[in-house]
Amino acid sequence: CQRLCHAKSKMAIVAVLLCALVLASAQRETARHEQKLFTKEQLSQMSHDELVNMVLKDHGVHWWHLPQTDCSYAPSIGSCAGATVESCQRLCHATTGCRAFSFPEGKFKKADCSGKRHAASQDLYMMEGIPQPAVTQKAAAVNFPPVWPYPKSFTNGSSTILVDSGSFKFTATTASPDLSAAFQRFEYLFFPHKGASSANALLTGVTVTVANVNVELQLGVDESYVLDIPADKSEITITANTVYGAYHGLQTLSQLIVFDFDSKTYQVAAAPWHVADAPRFSHREVLVDSSRHFEPVRTLHLLIDSLTYAKINVVHWHIVDSQSFPFDSPTYPSLGAKGAYSNQERYTIEDVADVIEYSRQRGVRVMIEIDTPGHAASWCAGHPEICPSPTCLQPLNPATNATFDLLDGLFRDFTGGKRGAGVAFDNLFHLGGDEVDTSCWTRTPSIAAWLRENKFTADQGYEYFVRRAQAIAHNQGRDVVGWEEIWDHFGTELDKSTIIHQWLPGSTIAKNATSHGYRVLWSTDGVWYLDGLQTKWQQMYVQEPCDGIPDNLCDTLVLGGGGEMWGETVDTSDLQQTIWPRLGAIAERLWSPRTLTNAEAASARYSAFRCLLNRRGVAAAPSNNNVARQAPPGPGGCYDQ
Repeated sequence: CQRLCHAKSKMAIVAVLLCALVLASAQRETARHEQKLFTKEQLSQMSHDELVNMVLKDHGVHWWHLPQTDCSYAPSIGSCAGATVESCQRLCHATTGCRAFSFPEGKFKKADCSGKRHAASQDLYMMEGIPQPAVTQKAAAVNFPPVWPYPKSFTNGSSTILVDSGSFKFTATTASPDLSAAFQRFEYLFFPHKGASSANALLTGVTVTVANVNVELQLGVDESYVLDIPADKSEITITANTVYGAYHGLQTLSQLIVFDFDSKTYQVAAAPWHVADAPRFSHREVLVDSSRHFEPVRTLHLLIDSLTYAKINVVHWHIVDSQSFPFDSPTYPSLGAKGAYSNQERYTIEDVADVIEYSRQRGVRVMIEIDTPGHAASWCAGHPEICPSPTCLQPLNPATNATFDLLDGLFRDFTGGKRGAGVAFDNLFHLGGDEVDTSCWTRTPSIAAWLRENKFTADQGYEYFVRRAQAIAHNQGRDVVGWEEIWDHFGTELDKSTIIHQWLPGSTIAKNATSHGYRVLWSTDGVWYLDGLQTKWQQMYVQEPCDGIPDNLCDTLVLGGGGEMWGETVDTSDLQQTIWPRLGAIAERLWSPRTLTNAEAASARYSAFRCLLNRRGVAAAPSNNNVARQAPPGPGGCYDQ
């Protein structure tokens, strides 16, 4: 019966019920008229319309109402445009072949409409032979608090207070060029619309107090803040220990100030507000891959601006890889000159400094990754002496000091040779170490001979390379981050300052490494890889980096993690809409309290955050996409898609 029903109607929701009712109708007709039962063969020869008509005749017509829904594709066989719902129902019922109609569009549908799509401005009415199943109503998600990511703690009132956009003042109690620049940026975020009225406005400015405006931006810097928005003529205040916390306080305030188009006023609803906020994890990253596709400096600037809206505080810059070497090293200029895709797809050292300073001014760290010894084929065009052979380019050659001399000079271009120095002053330096296939070494006679001389297996040669590369970075004042393969291979033999970056699907490296006292980052493929276009934001939202890890180790050794935007299919044309809005789900997981795990409850806030990104010029894709970065399915409002 189920197979028959599947063959005749693809409406999965009512398939079994329809089939059962067809048989029941046949049995009742037989009992009343002393006819023989319909056989399976007779039923199988009936069309879908004949089956439905049998049910409708015996049980009557029931109209199912599906709000904001339409058929994905169904031929139109008539129209009731302009009529009421009840008139459309009667007309459809009287029209041969009509089984459904859209409203208010009024198009009659002939097909069974097994495929449906969201339609913000249309409802679908379908003719069925059974009553529409009752739907258990769940509490609707609400956009409250209207802030993303969710604050650590807050209280609020019930008053709506007007904001004086015409003469709003930003005041810093301690002079700071960084704060002055931030005030200029936030003025537009606070007040993007012109023509606003300031009549009867009570809120006339914000005073920002920072305990120390000169704190260096490094891992673990204090990002906490307290925001108070009064319900009277008092000033808004933000207090923080660093400018980076103050930036977050200003960002939260920018999301609470809303323009009301009817009154042409800026308002803060639900005042007074007291927000005491701080991130759960200190490292909240997005990885940007500028090797698979070059990302221009301006593209990186725009991305960095968008990160601050979700309080993401790290750009993990995977700057070079096998495909291209877009960095013009001052020490080894032929690496970029011969390894880049083209002469126009390169970064000068000044470009790198510009991106890092642009980030610093917004409270965003930049962690450079130079992946070695694998993922380095592009190096060979400029320096073939560090590669195994012209036909076997990677991993880099461990058997020559030339390789490590080059690494020392290249690293120094970024680090300046000491801790906290150089254009890339962040004290974390990512050396990759993943996906190393040592077969190239064993097939190259000179390297195979070197392995034998040192009584190394190929895997021991890999360990030798990793140790030596890490020693170079350590000597230049950097803590090394490496992908999880280095833990798989070397475990507790690694220097205790090493940070293990979990990425393999289903991995438990974070649990293992923290149990031995090592710090970790969490960016697991399949759930936090942004190039996984089928991964929904809800799945990203519910991940927990500290699963299976005791609270004391979670608090001290799990630094955070982030979303990894690998660049195989991403360039300037689609970078933002592939990252956003899904990175927002990761941002809330890394910032907000651990107990906040209900994606359904967050859905209204998530949709509103996506619309906020759009209003600020960020090309965030529709929040309800089945496939990331898809265009909207049709006309509709931002909050409906």
